[in-house]
Amino acid sequence: MSTIKGFIILIVVIFNTLFWVPILVLFSVVKFILPVALLRKKLSQFLVWIAYNWIWLNSNIHSLLHGNKIALSGMNDLDKNDWYLVISNHRAAADIPILQNIFYKKIPFLKFFLKKELIYVPFLGVAWWALDFPFMRRFSAAYLAKNPHMKGKDLEVTKKACEKFKDYPISVINFIEGTRFTQQKHDKQHSKFKHLLKPKSGGIGFVLGSMGAQIKYLIQVSLNYAPKAPSAWEYLCGDYQSVEVIVEKIKIPEELKNKNYITDAEFRKNLQNWLNQLWEKQDQRLEERHTAHE
Repeated sequence: MSTIKGFIILIVVIFNTLFWVPILVLFSVVKFILPVALLRKKLSQFLVWIAYNWIWLNSNIHSLLHGNKIALSGMNDLDKNDWYLVISNHRAAADIPILQNIFYKKIPFLKFFLKKELIYVPFLGVAWWALDFPFMRRFSAAYLAKNPHMKGKDLEVTKKACEKFKDYPISVINFIEGTRFTQQKHDKQHSKFKHLLKPKSGGIGFVLGSMGAQIKYLIQVSLNYAPKAPSAWEYLCGDYQSVEVIVEKIKIPEELKNKNYITDAEFRKNLQNWLNQLWEKQDQRLEERHTAHE
């Protein structure tokens, strides 16, 4: 039965996507050619409404067939008219639809920083651009060694991408582990955290360096699946018991805002130390949950 439910959800998601993406692309073209900034802003809001409809159906078909498997806590004092930086541990492909579900119209629409090259992905690149997903350009250390004049240019690109977000609230989400957790990755890293990979401060540093004046709060999310993190197909089939989602709203220290992550070594150190402290608390929280389920 779970397999049948998985296929039903997959078919609904596919048709839901096929229905909305052409509409999104059509209005994306209109947005691109509109010369008036105010009209472009209004159209951006309409495009987010389309994305919300896509999320709504995907979330509700899953809940309808599998019931509510999300145990949620900490969703207090959130405002859909404020700016947020969201971080979370990364356990499964299901993380993104679950986060989209719990934050649906509770905070501004979640936006991911994407590599600049992804704008050329057919249809999706246009959709991401239309939804004002910020595209960022990152240069490797080897590239900068050969082209030192390009140092800091990636931050300039990010700042430019963030300019539009100073006029209306957004939520920027970052999986600061950089990849999904596996025991193999954990062992390779020699991570000091039991249930987490090492946190990376680069993405957060770029956001706070570009939008520190707007973003006052960080939302830290802890995801804990029982009995284990499901694969994408297991999520569609509902082949997991539950996922506990703990949300905590945290004030961002003023000294970690509006600094240049590339050139300010002290800022990089302080930001990494702050993230390590948050991650230690996250690790303790997950250990408590694992111990309780044993």
